[in-house]
Amino acid sequence: MSLKDKINKQLLPKHIAIIMDGNGRWAKEKGEDRLFGHWNGVESVRDVVEGAAELGVQYLTLYAFSTENWDRPAYEVSGLMELLVDTIRKEVPTLNKNNIRLHVIGDIDMLPPQARKELDEAIRETGANTGLNLIMALSYSSRWEINRAIKKIAEDVKDNKLQPQDISTETIQKYLCTANFPDPELMIRTSGEFRISNFLLYQLAYAELYFTNTLWPDFRKENLYEAILDYQGRERRFGKTGEQIKNETAANK
Repeated sequence: MSLKDKINKQLLPKHIAIIMDGNGRWAKEKGEDRLFGHWNGVESVRDVVEGAAELGVQYLTLYAFSTENWDRPAYEVSGLMELLVDTIRKEVPTLNKNNIRLHVIGDIDMLPPQARKELDEAIRETGANTGLNLIMALSYSSRWEINRAIKKIAEDVKDNKLQPQDISTETIQKYLCTANFPDPELMIRTSGEFRISNFLLYQLAYAELYFTNTLWPDFRKENLYEAILDYQGRERRFGKTGEQIKNETAANK
């Protein structure tokens, strides 16, 4: 039985988030420039997105470029922006063919005009698709997102649109970039690093975390299946005891 066949389709995580790490190290191991790793990482994106869509995963968020990444060498940032524009332009027909809808979260105003233009067109052209929701985190960091949300809440309180006593966790979620998406249930990070690097800090509160030594350019559908199978083997308690979860599961059968 293949890994894919072992997956219980009834217990799929609704939302998977991935920190795509290791492009630079992958390239260095091959004696190549860091950008070589980024260009090869695109093939992993294609394969993993296709795999998630085939399984029936509803939401997939990919951490593509953080606000901190702007501090990288200028040639690398420029190359990444060129890669972004080129990839979006080429992939829209495939997204439409596979019924995938594109979304973007992050400080998009920081992106070059051409990148914003390509993104806007891709979002519009895939807007009617009803399959996998592919969410690209670009020029994104969770602290930036939370800071932005707090400012917006403060403005609404000041304008008497919101009362402090009415602010709840649900209220906060409405002010986040991910307001229209459920929280991730599974977060995957490649390359052997054990941290979440300012990624969806609020939203990952109850996510299962999966870390793999595989560098992103080597990550494929099979690796995604392994992560999902690991997720399905865990007991998700949300602060309750294992006994409570078992009793609730039995009661719902």
